[in-house]
Amino acid sequence: MTTAQNPLCTHAFRIPFDQLKAEHIEPGIAALLTQAKADLDRLIAGDSQTYADTFFAYEQLTVPLEYAMTVIGHLESVATYPAFRAAYNKIQPDVVAFFSGLYLNGALYRRLHAYTLTSEYSSLDGPRRRFVDKTLEAFARHGADLGEADKQRLAALQVELSQLTTRFSQNLLDDTAAYELMFETAEQLAGLPPSALAAAKASAASKQREGYRLTLQAPSYIAAMTYLDARDVREQLWRAYNTRATTGERDNRPLIAQILELRRERAKLLGFETFADLVLADRMAKTGEQAWSFVEDLRARVEPFFTRENAELLAFAREHTNDPGFALQPWDVGYYAEKMRVQQLKFDEEQLRPYFPVDRVISGMFEVASRLYGIEIRPAAGYPTWDPQVQTFEIVDGTTMLGAFYVDLYPRETKRGGAWMNGLITGVVEGEQRTPHLGLFCANVTPAVDGKPALLTHREVETLFHEFGHLLHHLLSESPVRSLGGTDVAWDFVELPSQIMENWCWEREALDLFARHHETDKPIPEEMFMRMQQVRTFRSAYQAMRQLGFAALDLSLHTCYDPAEHGDVIAYARDHAQAFSPAPLPADYAMISGFGHLFASAVGYAAGYYSYKWAEVLDADAFTQFQRRGVFDRETGLAFRREILARGNTDEPEALFSRFMGRAPDPEALMRRSGLVAQASA
Repeated sequence: MTTAQNPLCTHAFRIPFDQLKAEHIEPGIAALLTQAKADLDRLIAGDSQTYADTFFAYEQLTVPLEYAMTVIGHLESVATYPAFRAAYNKIQPDVVAFFSGLYLNGALYRRLHAYTLTSEYSSLDGPRRRFVDKTLEAFARHGADLGEADKQRLAALQVELSQLTTRFSQNLLDDTAAYELMFETAEQLAGLPPSALAAAKASAASKQREGYRLTLQAPSYIAAMTYLDARDVREQLWRAYNTRATTGERDNRPLIAQILELRRERAKLLGFETFADLVLADRMAKTGEQAWSFVEDLRARVEPFFTRENAELLAFAREHTNDPGFALQPWDVGYYAEKMRVQQLKFDEEQLRPYFPVDRVISGMFEVASRLYGIEIRPAAGYPTWDPQVQTFEIVDGTTMLGAFYVDLYPRETKRGGAWMNGLITGVVEGEQRTPHLGLFCANVTPAVDGKPALLTHREVETLFHEFGHLLHHLLSESPVRSLGGTDVAWDFVELPSQIMENWCWEREALDLFARHHETDKPIPEEMFMRMQQVRTFRSAYQAMRQLGFAALDLSLHTCYDPAEHGDVIAYARDHAQAFSPAPLPADYAMISGFGHLFASAVGYAAGYYSYKWAEVLDADAFTQFQRRGVFDRETGLAFRREILARGNTDEPEALFSRFMGRAPDPEALMRRSGLVAQASA
């Protein structure tokens, strides 16, 4: 096979996903590595000291390789098979070594740094000046000033971290897919709503088996933990989920210890006290201490309400079971919380499902974006996909095509769990010249069963809006510098565009665009809508503490944890999580063995899980602009597009937020939205 015949070696906007096979990976990446190294040598050997011949050339030399690795990594997440995975794992070390080696290349660093001594640099401003400065800061932060021996060790650390975190992710995917519980009769699954029961039956049929099948995939697992009456089955599922990837060849526990140790070593090599300090140096929080302060401040605000909610739930469970000595266990929390919600608020989330047929949700989501940002989103043909159920769309502004994207909605055993967005190609905007963006978002929502359309829960609707918010951040980018475009922003700012989109899932004016009964086409009744608003703040302290618990555990692991002092990391994590749990956690609790946010990539959300709450503060505050002026106010929407979505990383996030709001963020907005301020004065 020649390079010209290898689909990885052609930077196509319409990516040939249907043609890419395992056998393309090794020769394709080898050719692209050779090309990148040759381009690097030419850059270093050059003597022209213009921006075009230094920093622009530096940015461009990695584009073909980044494109190919993004495509391969995506397919490994959504359509993997043994030969593909083996090839992907084989090429990773060389690719990681190349990218990490760039920051450690002394000749490259000197070549780029020399540009800062020129008169052109002195007159440079705007995004290009920021790109130059941020790039050189990144070089220093990644070891450019280290001695040769330390550089070699740092490069080796990067390769090893990449391999370990890839193994972690693959172990988790495989262990999640391997688990199932089979049942012969529907009576054994009493309590499950009809939609979940039908899905369990369809899942069994997909395996050519009779009966009902429960799995650890999100739609199945969440439904069981929320509705299933059989306490012993809930316990079995909960224990399986929270001990995923802890046995045999798929045991992630030793990998976690190794990953944490390598991260600590990397931070020390680079002159940082902790890994959190290293990671956060280029984020809004700046240091691990500042992130801790943020988490502890919110925890102090929320904890009194959390304590009260726990007592109320326990009292309800004892009354419901007519057992004054009933002890709430972790597998009971979701179940009795739902029972309590139904009794107190006369609201069952399943009542909403008929109002959320997936096609209407998607079209309504697009309509919300169109009204806010003055764009049009339309189906697009001619984009090859990796699965027949994947949909493709284009986004246009007037006569200008801004970009295209893929939507992959349903679970498969070859697809990892959760929901996410990826930018495949980042375009640039230079005056009237524009190159389009390409992206995608994936989810694992409830699929169609029994001839009905796929009917979603409201939480699943929120998830789709969230990921679409990330995608809009990518597709509406207008940076003249590719590396500063789209979602390549400070990690604790990146969730603002995604989380703010969730607000429209709660607004009557927005819901009426798409939340219509799949049989009658009627909107959500007003009484049900009002109960929805009550539900939004139901046990909001629990939801907040759950997220804060993950954030605190993450920061603790990456600032405080010392194996010599604290011992086994799994036990340490369990003890840490207990303070944020409404029920006692069993001794074998090992949630972190499945905590992909922290351990499925070399950095990812490691030392950054607090970002979700940080961005919630930003999004709750920013949405008050829409509430004051109208949730579809075009002027406000265009201001958010102009100051936040379009700007990417072309300015400091604090400055972008301030330009949109006219001031710094107000954390009280989140407390008010969560209903906790109102509770405090009650």
